[in-house]
Amino acid sequence: MMLSDVMEDYLKAIYQLQRETDERIKTSAIAEELDVTSPTVTSMLDKLEERGFVDREKYRGVTLTDEGETVALEVVRHHRLLEAYLTEHLDYDWAEVHEEADRLEHHISEDFEARVADALGQPTVDPHGSPIPSADLEPPERPDGKSVTEFEEGDVVVVEEVADRDADVLSYLADHGVEPGVELEIVEVAPFGMITARSSEHDESVSLPDAVAHHVRVARGAEVEQ
Repeated sequence: MMLSDVMEDYLKAIYQLQRETDERIKTSAIAEELDVTSPTVTSMLDKLEERGFVDREKYRGVTLTDEGETVALEVVRHHRLLEAYLTEHLDYDWAEVHEEADRLEHHISEDFEARVADALGQPTVDPHGSPIPSADLEPPERPDGKSVTEFEEGDVVVVEEVADRDADVLSYLADHGVEPGVELEIVEVAPFGMITARSSEHDESVSLPDAVAHHVRVARGAEVEQ
């Protein structure tokens, strides 16, 4: 029996949350990720547990079973390949592609997926720097990058990944040259939750409020010459 689009969305959400922590995923975290109520999540988890896609422990949350992870990886692969294809071949802005890929990811065939991957040259990351699971659905390694909020003034970092869930944040970052592969120098870390960085792409400073900065994962770069 096939899974519904909503079931696949839940498995994908749990997978993405698991990539950010080593702990079980709480109902409240899933509700926030999918913008639904906790009772709605509980009801869906009942169905997913019954079908063997999640492992639940009372009061501790859930993890994906091997079968659940395989389904999630396939949906994630579809989603990120579609984002790359829409960006590279259909001139979509990287801030637009997430919602479009969300609509399409459940409905493409394996043949279509393979053709898209070939047309793109078998990419390993999507336009936002997120790893694309391989065709054999092996989980990609968890990136080493950290939130840019974890660095200090004077640090030089390279953007590895930008969360794709907020189009307004993506547009803001793109307008200021904060994209995967771009080097940033942390100029100032204000005590009230504001980071000022200089982008090598635009050679100008950009202000990153906490709500924006938490979307940006980076790795340490070369030291700036004084």
